[in-house]
Amino acid sequence: MSEERRTKNRSGGPRHGGPRMSMPVEKAKDFKGTLRRLLKYLAPHKFKIFTVFLTAVLSTIFSILSPRVMGKATTKLLEGMMMKFQGVPGAKVDFEYIGYILIILAGLYVISAIFAYIQQFIMAGISQKIVYVLRKDVNDKLSRLPLKFFDSHTTGEILSRVTNDVDNISSTLQQSITQLISAVVTLVGIIIMMLSISPVMTLICFVTIPLSVLVTKSVASRSQKYFKGQQSSLGELNGHIEEMYTGHEIVKAFGHENRSIDKFNKINEQLYDSSWKAQFISGVIMPLMSFINNIGYIFVCVVGGIFVTKRRITIGDVQAFIQYSRQFTQPIVQTADIANVIQSTIASAERVFELLDETEEIPDPHNAKVIEEPKGRVKFDKVDFGYKKDVTLIKDMNIDVKPGETIAIVGPTGAGKTTLVNLLMRFYEIDDGAITIDGVDIRELRRGDLRNIFGMVLQDTWLFNGTIKDNIAYGRKGATDEEIVQAAKAAQADHFIRTLPDGYNTILNEEASNISQGQKQLLTIARALLADPKILILDEATSSVDTRTELLIQRAMNELMKGRTSFVIAHRLSTIRNADLILVMNEGSIIEKGNHDELMRQGGFYADLYNSQFAA
Repeated sequence: MSEERRTKNRSGGPRHGGPRMSMPVEKAKDFKGTLRRLLKYLAPHKFKIFTVFLTAVLSTIFSILSPRVMGKATTKLLEGMMMKFQGVPGAKVDFEYIGYILIILAGLYVISAIFAYIQQFIMAGISQKIVYVLRKDVNDKLSRLPLKFFDSHTTGEILSRVTNDVDNISSTLQQSITQLISAVVTLVGIIIMMLSISPVMTLICFVTIPLSVLVTKSVASRSQKYFKGQQSSLGELNGHIEEMYTGHEIVKAFGHENRSIDKFNKINEQLYDSSWKAQFISGVIMPLMSFINNIGYIFVCVVGGIFVTKRRITIGDVQAFIQYSRQFTQPIVQTADIANVIQSTIASAERVFELLDETEEIPDPHNAKVIEEPKGRVKFDKVDFGYKKDVTLIKDMNIDVKPGETIAIVGPTGAGKTTLVNLLMRFYEIDDGAITIDGVDIRELRRGDLRNIFGMVLQDTWLFNGTIKDNIAYGRKGATDEEIVQAAKAAQADHFIRTLPDGYNTILNEEASNISQGQKQLLTIARALLADPKILILDEATSSVDTRTELLIQRAMNELMKGRTSFVIAHRLSTIRNADLILVMNEGSIIEKGNHDELMRQGGFYADLYNSQFAA
């Protein structure tokens, strides 16, 4: 909660403040369980948290005492003035006493500020340490999650849990906990001070509370539905804008600009209608609360004045009481706000803990085997696999690939081509059977060691924000500049790189949109070439380049694949005519196998696929 929100009521007049309307707060499914789990992260910092609690209490106490002390100065000043007005001989204002009071008052404020500084300093350290541990746990967890988790969750959802939810927890730990302690202590302290001055005047203040709650609840129930409508329309509007601007070329090509604008106006109208009603109704609460509090303020002033005339209390006490009464509802409002923040924070923590509770991939064996010098022999032995337990995609698959062979995998979309590669890389665990490399079951290898044997070039390119040289060097740690250039030349990328303003030091932006899609693919191929793996996996590696570049890359690939086992997934069947073995897949099964000429002579599924691509 910001400083602005905590000190919002600084204007003159008898405004006590009141509950502020806010957006609907997301609630946790298991509030208590999540809270207990979050508190475990606080457990190692018990002593520091106790210190924070103690300093928060002391800071608040010294701050609460100030109005009462200030009242003594006011009383002394009035007494001196009254005696001079009455003509009492030798009467004068005791400025020495008032000065003494002001020194005490300044001391109280300074001590309060020091304790507040200490509490914030310690709590900032605690919160950042806890969030550091939490982020580390989340990061470690992500590295242990299987690929199917990332396939079943959007990138935005995962990033939201890692960043937004963790930041929400950090903010609450650093600010809201100390504010909650201060608010509770302030409320208790103010009530005690008010009762010590006048129980009757305190009772008058208490009478306004039920009325304030009643008004707040009535307004909240009316505005809540409009806030929900506002959020719903806002999400719909953002989604529409993103969709239209992402595909603006398609919208223009099909002449749907007016339809898009009409839909935007319709959603925008709904957002306007919900927003102004939500803001107007929630805005009514402050005038109503001011009216209620003003009535209470008037009664306090009148009763206080009567008590002063009857010498039951001093004028300084009335002044102090008025200050307390103006501050009285502030901690109540603050506590209500913090309760909402904590509710939202627990919901964030619950989402983070859900991520931490996800089923992890099977751990690597402790006594893992190591293939010192991989030959590249790959065997699928009676492999069964399904993404869902009750739906088998691959049944009884048997493949025996000799070292150095080029295996092409073809078939219609959804046939299981990429699934086969995912199993080979152990991104997914097979249900039955075994996959071996050089006679060693891949489950007996560490995943890192297994994947170091492979080099991959996928249809979807991935490049990071950095120089072209760094992106190619990602393929092998410690690669020299000469090796990077050689890999780029082999991938037919050297020429276009040198035509860029900064050559190999050209910085790619976050989405690498400052180079073409085909150029991106060339860089990923150069990265795979630099890795110099024993087994290659090429998943539609040339699909994003022009025909001429494709031929050049094909020559480089043919050279690269000499002496290496290669798995090539291709839709353009012309690119795999020279493969040693072609596996034709359909519905998860291998329905045909052989080289190009053999499969064409069979006149089966492969021949139909091949002929259909050249039918024109």
